Amino acid sequence: MLSTRPSVALLGATGSIGTQTLDVLRRELDSFDLVAIAGGQRLAQLAAIAKEFDVSNIGVVSNDDRVSLQAMVGPSVNIVVGAEGLTELSMCADVVVNAVVGFAGLPVTLSALQAGKRLALANKESLIAAAPLVAKVRTTGGAEILPIDSEHCAIHQCLAGSPDEPGHPDVRRLLLTASGGPFRGWTKHQLSSVAKSDALKHPTWSMGPKITIDSSTLMNKGLEVLEASALFGIEVDRVDVVVHPQSIVHSMVEYVDGSVLAQLSEPDMRLPIAYCLGSPVRFNHGWGRLDFSQALHLTFEAPDREAFPALDLAYAAARRGGAAAAWLSAANEIAVDAFLNDQISWSRIVPLVADVMDGFDDEPLTSLEELFENDATARRIAHGMVIGQ
Repeated sequence: MLSTRPSVALLGATGSIGTQTLDVLRRELDSFDLVAIAGGQRLAQLAAIAKEFDVSNIGVVSNDDRVSLQAMVGPSVNIVVGAEGLTELSMCADVVVNAVVGFAGLPVTLSALQAGKRLALANKESLIAAAPLVAKVRTTGGAEILPIDSEHCAIHQCLAGSPDEPGHPDVRRLLLTASGGPFRGWTKHQLSSVAKSDALKHPTWSMGPKITIDSSTLMNKGLEVLEASALFGIEVDRVDVVVHPQSIVHSMVEYVDGSVLAQLSEPDMRLPIAYCLGSPVRFNHGWGRLDFSQALHLTFEAPDREAFPALDLAYAAARRGGAAAAWLSAANEIAVDAFLNDQISWSRIVPLVADVMDGFDDEPLTSLEELFENDATARRIAHGMVIGQ
């Protein structure tokens, strides 16, 4: 008998968002049918997920991985390889969770929307880099994007009462909250000697290494500004950032009449994941539930843009348009990877990105080929700067 449950493809199944999505699916076995997964090279983990959920399609990085994994899961499971494999999997389910890290998630975003799927998006880089291209395929019948990022998921909920009009004219601004990362309050002098172990200690969230480092530089919040503008069709100058160390208010929407709507919960990514999978249905899980019988201390402050210049870099890229955001995202990926591999210091990450952006020539972005060319160019320049350190 065929399942009537919505089918789910979880791409990036072995990462932080992927494992938390599996937690949600375990609680909702009667609501969803996990039919496809993809991951990096954690083959034993992929095999265990496939066995637990009876998954029939798996994506891996290389042909060698395919051979190794096939021996673990048996011949009945379809295993696909590389970017083409991700594209195939992104069209085989009703709901596609894009938790692929970095620019590699772009094919998933585009193909899922082109196929008219619900895209639960945790891959901000693909949308940021390809915003003009994503905007075109979002018009496909049935296609929709629901953001898994806690901040954008909060805004999505706070905009529920706003008329569905271009630009949301009843909205004065979006307010993205930031924890401030592990170095909130540090001076530029203190930041000159940051250790990797300190940068990887986020005060409130448990995330993968790349996004944790982005949070420490506030580049993550800069990328979220770009993402919010693209997702909700609101110009970047109406998107503000406010530091909120408790990470209870996940973001806010200020309306033109002065009203401010906010979404509050304890930090728990399973809440936005469940929201994106089930919307408009809300599941009775209680993840992130607050106890209002206890004292609740909420504080807000402006970000220190001098100590954390990544924010201004992101706003500048948004105003330049075209492929500028693609350059920003690509250069940042290279810089963060270099830091994680002990090739550059933490204090060099954002200046390296700024140096790469100095070489960008303003031009429109009209095709996927142009995007790939711009991404490759920015990465090549960034690699050269890392090597030349």
